[in-house]
Amino acid sequence: MLLPFAQGSGWALDRYELTGARAIYGTVLKARITEGQTLLDLARKFGIGYNQITAANPSVDPWVPEPGIDVLIPKIVVLPRGLLPEGITINLAEMRLFFTKRGSGGRTLLYTCPIGIGRSGFSTKTGLYTVRSKAEDPTWYVPESIRRLEPDLPPVVPPGPDNPLGRYILRFSRHAYGIHGTNRPLGIGRRVSHGCIRCYPEDIEQLYPLVEVGSLINIVYEPIKAVYQDGSCWLQVFEDYENRLQDPFSAALMAVDQCRQEAALLGREGLKVDLRALKQTVSEHTGLPVAVTGAKGPES
Repeated sequence: MLLPFAQGSGWALDRYELTGARAIYGTVLKARITEGQTLLDLARKFGIGYNQITAANPSVDPWVPEPGIDVLIPKIVVLPRGLLPEGITINLAEMRLFFTKRGSGGRTLLYTCPIGIGRSGFSTKTGLYTVRSKAEDPTWYVPESIRRLEPDLPPVVPPGPDNPLGRYILRFSRHAYGIHGTNRPLGIGRRVSHGCIRCYPEDIEQLYPLVEVGSLINIVYEPIKAVYQDGSCWLQVFEDYENRLQDPFSAALMAVDQCRQEAALLGREGLKVDLRALKQTVSEHTGLPVAVTGAKGPES
């Protein structure tokens, strides 16, 4: 169930109430391109990243799409295996942040948004961290390592429109990383940073007050996810941009097999894998969840 965000922004964090063993939330929308509109404009409007909208619409020019055509808007998320029961989970391969928080009445709420991540050679190290500190209108003290690469940068960038940290930052306990806003929102859903996690300004503004100092952060790299829902195993594949998978097809097959075992424990035995659908999903890596054991679609 998608819950309305109290602050009412059309660009707000997506918020869901986690229920039972459900692992897929949201839906896939369609939007029509208007004159002069780019896929990046639509991505910002619907609160998704560049990687999501281009992967879901591989035949569409992201910068000069044909007016009048319909494109897919993947407002759908599959929970990562590494999801923390409480805290922030970041799936680098998906370029998405998940924040779980206990609500009233024993509910668990999930807040999620797209992110920009470290560019080649600056990938955020996976593992567990905590939120060391928080700051509004932060000053950026440019590390010497970055100034050596970009000597035109000043040693200090004060708060303001030229500050790449934006208006809010959640600092990590290690490696000088942080989750922060950006003055370049076109970088959301792309590999653009020096290892920090960038959010749309409207997303970090709403995430910032929700996250407490000391909260856990789990950084994972899961280009392949397989979950059981609505009578089928669903496979979601993103680009393995770090080439960590020696054999993506075998990795997907193993993930689906694990999903089938979990389904058997729930009383749904004998699910048969559609190998053609599995191969196509791995090859296309659109980020859209696909039923690879044959069943009805996931309910939004």
